[in-house]
Amino acid sequence: MSAARKEQSDVQVGRVKTRRAYTGRIISLDIDSVRFPDGSVGELEMIRHPGASAVVPFLSDPAGDDPQILLIRQYRYAAENYLYEIPAGRLDDGEDPAHCAARELKEETGCTAAHFEHMFTMFTTPGFTDEKIHLFMAVGLERGEASREKDEFLTLSPVPLSKALEMVEAGEIQDAKTALGLLYAAGFRAGR
Repeated sequence: MSAARKEQSDVQVGRVKTRRAYTGRIISLDIDSVRFPDGSVGELEMIRHPGASAVVPFLSDPAGDDPQILLIRQYRYAAENYLYEIPAGRLDDGEDPAHCAARELKEETGCTAAHFEHMFTMFTTPGFTDEKIHLFMAVGLERGEASREKDEFLTLSPVPLSKALEMVEAGEIQDAKTALGLLYAAGFRAGR
């Protein structure tokens, strides 16, 4: 290992100080002074988010030939359009991610699940936010009454998993958590 490389590995990287520039209903914006691996210090704008959970809801047995899943088609202002998504929502303060997944599934679709399985946790955009999404798979769904928030405009869209994967490939599903959740469920969980 070169001397320069060794020195970089000995540097204490991370936040030196932070200044809150904005606090909103969903996110906050901090200006952080950060020490980088080469020892230099610079400022980064960081969106702080409490995190979220998302769930791939299976309407039929995931081990079946072509299981049915439940997507939602939701209006998203930032996308200036409707997007196909899996149910998701942000964590309440101190909330367990599995509880959040169950709550969001119920609120957005009216469904409850007999079983939730954690698939993985991902950073959404680590270049400027600390937001993590915990992705789950839900099975044994029972339908009930939804209780959506006032700014949620969505319809339910049950589709075979094969159709959802075709939608990812064709660019019809543009939401990253949804595409990744579907691909992960199909590749590592369904059909086993």
